[in-house]
Amino acid sequence: MVIKVKTSADIPYSEVTPEAIYRSRREFLRTAAAGAAGVAAGSWLVGGDAGLDAQGLAALTATRNPQFVAADRVNTFEEITTYNNYYEFGTRKSDPARNAGRLTVKPWTVKVDGMCAKPGSYSVEDLVNFNALEERVYRHRCVEGWSMVMPFIGVPLSAVLSKLQPQPGAKFVEFETLVRPSEMPGLGSAGLEWPYIEGLRMDEAMHPLTMMVVGLYGKVLPNQNGAPLRIHVPWKYGFKSGKSIVHIKFTDKQPRNTWQVQTPSEYGFYANVNPNVPHPRWSQAREQRLPDYTKSTPTQMFNGYGDQVASLYAGMDLKVNY
Repeated sequence: MVIKVKTSADIPYSEVTPEAIYRSRREFLRTAAAGAAGVAAGSWLVGGDAGLDAQGLAALTATRNPQFVAADRVNTFEEITTYNNYYEFGTRKSDPARNAGRLTVKPWTVKVDGMCAKPGSYSVEDLVNFNALEERVYRHRCVEGWSMVMPFIGVPLSAVLSKLQPQPGAKFVEFETLVRPSEMPGLGSAGLEWPYIEGLRMDEAMHPLTMMVVGLYGKVLPNQNGAPLRIHVPWKYGFKSGKSIVHIKFTDKQPRNTWQVQTPSEYGFYANVNPNVPHPRWSQAREQRLPDYTKSTPTQMFNGYGDQVASLYAGMDLKVNY
């Protein structure tokens, strides 16, 4: 007999909002008078979902993985897709939903190189087995202090990287985001060094929690959420999860991730959610679970996944390795 031990990431399936419900809620919010309920549910949303609808998102078939389901209320499709950090499309939270519809995601090629046995150019289908997609409901915590809970669809990142056969000497994997000025209006004004680079230690990348994402809420991943391929590392701040991946590199050297290069006094390599290490300009001790800006809750160490990942950092000073 197999006994599943519940962890901090468990939730009943029934607490995830089915598509029919969130679709009907959207119609209600569109047509209802501006009553208190409508204001509470939708007043923070910006830009609407016209650009999202124009993307013609296809449905994805995925199997719920009950081992990875966060014990929190799941944010709605609208909340997740209209409030985003994706500076290539602009620095305001509304900019990605407004501007990302112009991004061309087919065809898509990912360059793989560095310390691996299978370098080359790969399509999304080459890397991801679409017959083995999982749905996982993950917490997402931004370094700015807000958080959401998202039903991602994809495969374990380890399944992707194993196909590429990293060499024993590869200690890190680096991810590079697309740079396409004709379709990314934020490139000229965000003030970052492009392309956007992120990286993980190999043991972080191969951890069962780390995911290569291709979908969201039963649909193909929207552009503003990182289509067609993004990473999600649920115990780290959101900037660690690179979007629209076009280059995967295996290396024995720690990658110089973009925000660490931009402001090393504020952003380190690890980006583990740690309420005990304040950002130089604000505390990380509490967070606001969107869309409710009026309440905050204590931030959980490793975003609530400590029972699964704390061992990765045994013996490390997490105030130094922030």
